[in-house]
Amino acid sequence: MLSTESLVAQSFLKNQNRPILPQSIYAKRRQEFLARLGKGVAIFASAPSLIRSNDTEYRYRQNSDLYYLTGLTEPESVCLLAPEHPEHKFVLFVRPRNQEKETWEGRRFGPEGAQAYFNADATYSIEKLDEELPKYLEKIDLIYYSLGQDSRFDQRIINQIKYFRSMRRRNGIGPYVVIDPIEILQEMRLIKSPEEQELMRYSANIAAKGHIAAMEQVKPGMYEFEIEAIIENEFRRSGALAPAYNSIIGSGANATILHYVENNKQLQDNELLLVDAGAEYEYYCSDITRTYPVNGRFTKEQREIYEIVLSAQLLAIEQVKPGVAFDDVHKVALNTIVDGLLDLGLLEGDREEIIKEKKHEKFFMHRTSHWLGTDTHDVGKYKIQEESRKLEPGMVLTVEPGIYIGENPDVPIKYHNIGVRIEDDLLITNQGAEILTSAVPKQIKDLENIIGRRI
Repeated sequence: MLSTESLVAQSFLKNQNRPILPQSIYAKRRQEFLARLGKGVAIFASAPSLIRSNDTEYRYRQNSDLYYLTGLTEPESVCLLAPEHPEHKFVLFVRPRNQEKETWEGRRFGPEGAQAYFNADATYSIEKLDEELPKYLEKIDLIYYSLGQDSRFDQRIINQIKYFRSMRRRNGIGPYVVIDPIEILQEMRLIKSPEEQELMRYSANIAAKGHIAAMEQVKPGMYEFEIEAIIENEFRRSGALAPAYNSIIGSGANATILHYVENNKQLQDNELLLVDAGAEYEYYCSDITRTYPVNGRFTKEQREIYEIVLSAQLLAIEQVKPGVAFDDVHKVALNTIVDGLLDLGLLEGDREEIIKEKKHEKFFMHRTSHWLGTDTHDVGKYKIQEESRKLEPGMVLTVEPGIYIGENPDVPIKYHNIGVRIEDDLLITNQGAEILTSAVPKQIKDLENIIGRRI
């Protein structure tokens, strides 16, 4: 069996040409979290492994909160943070070393390797969790734990509460309150450090390569899954762990389905192609959408709809700066889209009444933005005391207005099956905003110049 030193050297060294987070960053996060916690014990369990079929599993992806605080990517692991413990403020439970299992499933840290690599105060085999956990809970009142993510692990926490409920009657100590740590973590995760910002730039650059490669190679007669393969090939070649979400490659009528993922239709000569795809690099996500004609030339009606969406996106992006309310970005995009649809005669009436009565939602039914980070739809409140949150430096959000026109009998046939969405990722800076995904063309003349260039 490999030694701990060999394991770390062979399995966990990174390509130094790509940005990574050193363990010092995770240690800094834990210190901040412990300071905000104050008392009690916080418990973070790894994401469960998921069965794909029979005895094969999906590629494993760690729970974002556990990863954010440790950098540990192994399943069957638990992180415990105990600010009041005299010695063990950072504890890990991990899978034990096992030569046979490692031959089949891959190398493991084991308790000794985890303690050395992550600098934990104490590490145990995950098999000893039920034995060791009560020792860290017996003198505290509060457990910080997110119920509802893993029902099996939820039951283990509930069992601990039941046990200490009976013990508390005898000795007056033991946990009796469970609080969700997301209230603390979402505020930490929402503001990206300079190191995180660099990872998000890198993730955005990877995604940009994929989108541009697809634009250069697309042509009528290809299939949506071929475009998906081109994009995701670039992701992996550039170091992405995986797509940040199931890539949406929708042509023609499929472009009007917001979360279309079948990606199996053949591209036709006169259709638009909507491509919504992002990369996940070192657990940080990008999220880009572009829409363009399969044959490289917009029809009159496609151009009309596209120009409305592009104008809405550009005006919304201008709003993105510190101090602006999150909802104001959407309001600008929404007003622009409604005005454009009124000009085309696809909506009738007064703009304010249309929005109040939500008549626009048959064409534009989603919000313009969401937070972005270690999850594609990242954590973070959108309102503070019922008021739209003000944007701050370090936040990252998307700007993605769209118009979707299916085979609506109230709409002229010439506009049927036109779906357009344009999406970029923006980092709030002290001066305004940095468009992380600006490398991907979106002006009509630029799109028409690049589409099919490598054919």
